[in-house]
Amino acid sequence: MPSFAQGVVKFQREVFPEKQELFERLSTGQSPEALFITCSDSRIETAMLTQTDPGELFICRNAGNIVPPHTNQTGGMTASIEFAVGALKIPHIVICGHTECGAMKGAMNRAGLTSLPHVREWLGYSQGAVDIVEALGAGLDPDAKMKMLLEQNVILQLQHLKTHPTVAVALAQKAVTLHGWVYDIKTGEVTAYDETSMTWVSVEERYAADMAEAVLHSHAC
Repeated sequence: MPSFAQGVVKFQREVFPEKQELFERLSTGQSPEALFITCSDSRIETAMLTQTDPGELFICRNAGNIVPPHTNQTGGMTASIEFAVGALKIPHIVICGHTECGAMKGAMNRAGLTSLPHVREWLGYSQGAVDIVEALGAGLDPDAKMKMLLEQNVILQLQHLKTHPTVAVALAQKAVTLHGWVYDIKTGEVTAYDETSMTWVSVEERYAADMAEAVLHSHAC
């Protein structure tokens, strides 16, 4: 039996009974806190990373955590974003990149992806980030260039996200907040983009004001 099938047996025998009340509640509907867009890479475990339970994240995954700009053509990402924001009214959208990303390594050399034509085409949605790195990172070593690419790709995909009508409307109504993250697989560190200062800081620093407000609210209650 494959290990993932063994996992199902363990889930049914041990995990589900402990969380049966949660799953019974989820069987009546969902109200996720965030649309979480990240890479398909097997090393990214969203629930472990965010310490969330089923029902808390609406997850979309693809190679390179890419959000194509909105067009009149229907695609999986477009439909999922529209449903998440337009129907579920999800108040937060996170785009999370990660270190050691094979997609971003491929984006740096799309010409070498002749045997993977669909991947090569898909990674064209990251070309703007590649161009920025080539323009600003000429003197950087390969590791620093890749770090810049990971960050610039997340920023670019956040820009693409704003072209989707449901997101544009929600932003205008202040009904949704966008978040850009990069997760370091080796260290566990997660950095977040601060749009105001246009810098990358730790998650703790990025959300320090929110955490302080939550503490004050809990004391007031």
